[in-house]
Amino acid sequence: MWRLDCGFLELSDTAPFSDAHLYDDEQRTLTNSCYLIRNGDRYMLWDAGFAAALKGQRVTQSVFTIGIERTIEDQLADLGLSADDIELMAVSHYHSDHVGQIPEFADSSLVISAADWQAVSQPEQDGAFLDRTPFAPWLGEDAGTVVAVTGDHDVFGDGSVIMKSTPGHTPGHNALLVRLSEQGDVLLTGDLYHFEEQIENRGVPQFNADRADTLASFERFNAIAKSLDATVVIQHDPRHVERLPIFPESAK
Repeated sequence: MWRLDCGFLELSDTAPFSDAHLYDDEQRTLTNSCYLIRNGDRYMLWDAGFAAALKGQRVTQSVFTIGIERTIEDQLADLGLSADDIELMAVSHYHSDHVGQIPEFADSSLVISAADWQAVSQPEQDGAFLDRTPFAPWLGEDAGTVVAVTGDHDVFGDGSVIMKSTPGHTPGHNALLVRLSEQGDVLLTGDLYHFEEQIENRGVPQFNADRADTLASFERFNAIAKSLDATVVIQHDPRHVERLPIFPESAK
């Protein structure tokens, strides 16, 4: 498994990340991580960061300043791979900072929760940070393959990579359990958590779809992590970057 750099977020005020005013007036810098996972000769991507069009830019939207330095395809090239090598494009949820580069993998099967796919595929539905544009290759008459999953999902069918249902941030949000032979179990949070303090004080973002579901998912995720003695990697927390090898090295 390789950690890919899929952008940065600079927050002038972290207030939106708690509906209980836990982080009001705090400034914070977050990373935006994506992951390449190999199973035999099959490859999947987990999340796809900001849009490639943001490469080399800094764009400010409300309290967020965002951008990316290198695209996923740039980083795949370092490994001798291209978009054609990616069989599965799996996403933790539909938010724009996790699906920006999925159009570059239009020939891959899109793996997404059924609840999130329902929101994406039905125009009358709405949600915070829901931009349907990146999903265009999987919508319409010539749509690509969509694997819409309910509950936990064994991605490769061998127990090595399992999407864990953790709704609340979006209706069908998922975390990811990756069971590595050397490093052991790794849990990728998606956006269940954005930074460590949310684990400590149960901070629920203002823009989450369902508060009660979020709190229940906190409990489930934490119990899984404890039971498996897993390495937890919060995908947006720069303090967690060192929990996996630095690209182009991989976790095994």
